[in-house]
Amino acid sequence: MAAALGLVVAESWKLALPALHRFGAAFVVSAAWDPTQDSFGALPFLLGTLVTSAEAMALALPVGLGAAIFLSEMAPPRLRAFVRFPIEMLAAIPSVVVGLWGLFVLAPPLRDHVEPLFARTGLPIFAGTPVGVGLLAAGLVLAVMVLPTVTSLSLEALTAVPRAQREGFYALGATRWETVRRGVLPAARSGLFGAAVLALGRALGETMAVAMVVGNSPDMPRSLLSTGSTLASVIANEFTEAVSDLHQAALAELGLLLLGVTLLLSIAGRLLMRRAVR
Repeated sequence: MAAALGLVVAESWKLALPALHRFGAAFVVSAAWDPTQDSFGALPFLLGTLVTSAEAMALALPVGLGAAIFLSEMAPPRLRAFVRFPIEMLAAIPSVVVGLWGLFVLAPPLRDHVEPLFARTGLPIFAGTPVGVGLLAAGLVLAVMVLPTVTSLSLEALTAVPRAQREGFYALGATRWETVRRGVLPAARSGLFGAAVLALGRALGETMAVAMVVGNSPDMPRSLLSTGSTLASVIANEFTEAVSDLHQAALAELGLLLLGVTLLLSIAGRLLMRRAVR
């Protein structure tokens, strides 16, 4: 596995060398992206990736963890078996199908009802013209895609907690919620962290579904209602159309940046997991 990762990094680095020599570290903080002028910068796509992933995790984590707690601690065994299979099957839906759902089912009500309501709040985070597609739609689509991962893995972690631990808390007079909060969740903490890290990794690297609903604009994102792009979506949209070596090198450098961001966040998540276990 390490050898395969090293080979991917080496080949991507070789392809990205012209952009690395031309732009250096300024590539990460530059907001310019104009292939006709050979001017490239990764900042708009980096921000788009982080914003959509953070939005997806903020929506999916509470819902997924709540569903897992309900299924493991409160739902009857027959209901748990009935609901668990469809949740796991949702993770098998191809991303392009989810993208079509987001484009034709989710985007129209966002444009006509939800985004105008948010825009009337006057908050800077919801400034702009409601168009249906954009960072908000991309974050919602990502939340739908990572929700089965969060729910199923959290459910596995919670059901792995020994029954004796729950019975001990009940014997001490604890309520059901006190048992969950003080006995079950701390014991399953490492598994819950792992579920969050895996879900975040998928959110960061998702390509086709995001490319279909994010708007694919190279401009800096100004609010959740604005269009934008992510590191993965701009690579998928432009790599086959890149005619200059510098354009291809810039896209390869975006791939290296995406790989670096994913690895850094995964390492940080694992360090937090080990600290929580200790």
